[in-house]
Amino acid sequence: MPRFALVIEYHGGPFAGWQRQRDRPTVQAAVEAALGRLDPAVPSIVAAGRTDAGVHATGQVTHCDLARPWDPFRLAEAVNHHLRPAPVAVLRAAMVAGDFSARFDAVARHYRYRIVERRAPLALDRGLAWQLRRELDIEAMRAGAAHLLGRHDFTTFRASLCQAKSPVKTLDAITIEARETPGGREVTLRFRARSFLHSQVRSMVGTLVQVGLGAWPPERVARALAARDRAACGPVAPPEGLCLTGVDYPPGRGP
Repeated sequence: MPRFALVIEYHGGPFAGWQRQRDRPTVQAAVEAALGRLDPAVPSIVAAGRTDAGVHATGQVTHCDLARPWDPFRLAEAVNHHLRPAPVAVLRAAMVAGDFSARFDAVARHYRYRIVERRAPLALDRGLAWQLRRELDIEAMRAGAAHLLGRHDFTTFRASLCQAKSPVKTLDAITIEARETPGGREVTLRFRARSFLHSQVRSMVGTLVQVGLGAWPPERVARALAARDRAACGPVAPPEGLCLTGVDYPPGRGP
């Protein structure tokens, strides 16, 4: 059976996350239902990242095996037809090696977190960003973020339901940028790592916001990390600001 990789965009608001659940709508179930209209025997699909409820994606990657060798463009068009009206879209499809894994072949995952600082309610960005009514200290946040870079035990920033075998991860990059917008300012945090723990990014964002608000000194991030205790984490950031923006694969391996 030919194997295909799909690059998928979705609004996480209506869904209980990526992973299929018995009695709740999920992105995986929506994509599998659309694929099932093309190939009733399609098996379960595998994604690069299992995003939580309310989390978005502009670059999720999944793979599936189909009974016939579809033209990739026509496959994307057909799946998108059957996905309507769900806020999910296949951006592109590609035929890949039969042993390709969207999950295990990934060498880096990229997440973006958006914060909008303004007093007026969000109209266009409602559900797509975390609104704060106070201005953050960006330099303090960058100083706090520096303590998270590298290989660490991230138990403090790991959800209690996390199923990863080890809490040790290597965080390759964090960038924090701010730009002025009409009525306020937008702060964007970007994270890159080979893999992340359950709720790790939102936990780190929530902690760094405490630094940005002046509630924590930057060095407290290092103490929280060293504590290896979930109780040492700051409040977890809400899901609506988080987006999986891309997944990297070895050259010639991925979509």
